[in-house]
Amino acid sequence: MPLPRALEPFRLGEYRVLAFAMFVSVFGAGMWAVALVNQVLELDGTAVDLSAVTAVGALGMLVVVLVGGIAADRFPLAALLRLVEAGNALTAGTVAVLALTGGLRLWHLGAAAFVFGAGVGFFYPAYSAALPRVLPARQLLAANGVEGTARPLLQQAAGPAAAGVLIGLLAPGGAVALIAACHLAALVLLLRLHVPEREALPVTGPTARAPLGDAAVTPAAEPVVRPVAEPVVEAGAEPVVGSVPGAETAAVPSDPSGGVFASVRRDLMEGVRYTLHTPWLLWTLLWAVCAVFLLLGPLEVLVPFLVRDRLGGDAATFGYLLACYGGASALASLVVASLPLPRRYLSWMIGLWGLGTLPFGLVATTESFWVMAVCLACVGAGDGAGMVLWGTLLQRRVPRHMLGRVSSLDFFVSIALMPVSMAIAGPVAQVVPLPVVFWTVAVLTPVLGFVALWAGRMRQDELAHPLAG
Repeated sequence: MPLPRALEPFRLGEYRVLAFAMFVSVFGAGMWAVALVNQVLELDGTAVDLSAVTAVGALGMLVVVLVGGIAADRFPLAALLRLVEAGNALTAGTVAVLALTGGLRLWHLGAAAFVFGAGVGFFYPAYSAALPRVLPARQLLAANGVEGTARPLLQQAAGPAAAGVLIGLLAPGGAVALIAACHLAALVLLLRLHVPEREALPVTGPTARAPLGDAAVTPAAEPVVRPVAEPVVEAGAEPVVGSVPGAETAAVPSDPSGGVFASVRRDLMEGVRYTLHTPWLLWTLLWAVCAVFLLLGPLEVLVPFLVRDRLGGDAATFGYLLACYGGASALASLVVASLPLPRRYLSWMIGLWGLGTLPFGLVATTESFWVMAVCLACVGAGDGAGMVLWGTLLQRRVPRHMLGRVSSLDFFVSIALMPVSMAIAGPVAQVVPLPVVFWTVAVLTPVLGFVALWAGRMRQDELAHPLAG
């Protein structure tokens, strides 16, 4: 029986294991966001205490994500994912025991937040690198759409709602116990996961090549270990000077002159050099840094005050607006997952991301909740749809032996300026009228996007590197 295009990846057993493990883990992460707040309040903590604990979690993610990318390129991906979930389960279980026995302290929560943040830093690059090994290339768009749909629904809606119900019925420690159970369930699922550690392609001779744009893993095929002398690059991916494509899971190189730290630094710099010398990738990342810097501060810091001052609303009203943003993002991800990859994939990605922010200017000029909700839904839809295309392009155009590092660099630059954006949004709003701030974000973001499209020669690049499916 034919499945909708967005569900086709679920035909493959390895993907089902990986996807459901991700679903359960993300659901637990959504519960943690609410349980953490309640645990801090239970300990008579202040807003400063909560800020400090959440900052420690963000720090853990920020300092680990680059190392996580190197680990994803060096070590077996299934083992790395299992290690992350084992650490998460052990951490949540410890917090639950301490909470239920009255031994929990604020520093325990800070340590747990750091571990969870570091876990994200390892999980994200490993998950991204695993997808093209267990799925054909034509199904990567659907798989990224499934993630883009499930993540906001589970992490921003279902998880927090479940935690709120449990906290109402039990103590906050009971919610943390369920978080531990979620990560333990993800670990059990991942014990069944097998990720091919070398490129698995059906070949008929020593120089066989995959068809253009479909050089992904065929899960049922036997792994083919290519000789070092055969420099095979995935179709559509730019070759890396000095690297051996196809040898992405070779043993960790020895470095007698500099040791492990020099080896790690060399691997990281290889990823940085590849990014700097790949125009479409470099200019997309540069634009993404600017877009995140422009958008996140006003969205997270200034919209709540607009809700209070213009709508007479409260935190619940702001929550409804964020739900519109997240729901539209999930729906747009599902729509993109159900369609073929567009021929002009870079132009579509930049257009969806950039033009999706244009309604953001109306948020600061309306006094209608529904107008505000529709505007934020448009921003969320553009963000979600663009993210599905972006994740798919990384997995199909970046050489597999560097995908973990490039994914971690993407994640790192995406979050690097978030704290700065949030820190300056308030002071800027004291001297610049809010409509000016919001319309600047709405107009400048797509303008910079089209600058990146031109500077990175993306329209020529996407035609030179067609991706079928």
